[in-house]
Amino acid sequence: MIKIILVEDHQLVRNGIKLLLEGQNYINIITETGTGQEALAYLRGEEALAIDMVVTDLNMPDMDGWSLTKKIRKEFPDIKVLILSAVDDSESIKSAFNNGAHGYLLKNVEYNELLSCIKFIHKGGKYLCQELAFRFLDSSTEGRELEKERVFIMEELDISERELEVLKLIGEGLTNIEIADRIFLSKRTVEGHRQSLIRKTNTQNTASLVKFAVANGLLD
Repeated sequence: MIKIILVEDHQLVRNGIKLLLEGQNYINIITETGTGQEALAYLRGEEALAIDMVVTDLNMPDMDGWSLTKKIRKEFPDIKVLILSAVDDSESIKSAFNNGAHGYLLKNVEYNELLSCIKFIHKGGKYLCQELAFRFLDSSTEGRELEKERVFIMEELDISERELEVLKLIGEGLTNIEIADRIFLSKRTVEGHRQSLIRKTNTQNTASLVKFAVANGLLD
């Protein structure tokens, strides 16, 4: 039996999740709360039953899911935390796992995936829902392709790593003197790199050089 606390501030959503989970004979919703503070109060209480897992939203009024997860990891390290949220940006997800979450699901997840996730993290695993996993995989693949393209252009134009370093600082708007101070070169050497980049890229001036670099993936 997997004993769960359900934390969700929207009553209708909470009722729906509870109804789905309680239909399984291996899941027992011990209590449900609308806030992270209420969940912690229960866990800290003398009458609290042993809990295996907390299923929680992230955006809640008195204590967000990130903070709740962090406190549970510190005070109740044996309890697994599953995030069930509509928040789908990478930084929020990374933060949730860094704070101690064991699983992360979007609220539009399929019912069977929700159940599989609960079983998986109960056994000690970590889980990221399929939609997010494929999205991050696509993003990683795209990043690798852009890196290959950047390396190809550098090789084709015979741009060195040092010239690329100077180019990035030019893109930040630094002057020759500022670049020289930043990477410990003489002003004259920096100017030489700048002119070499203009020549190799067949551009007319610094502005067109930066435009070329952005268009071809040499600068973000």
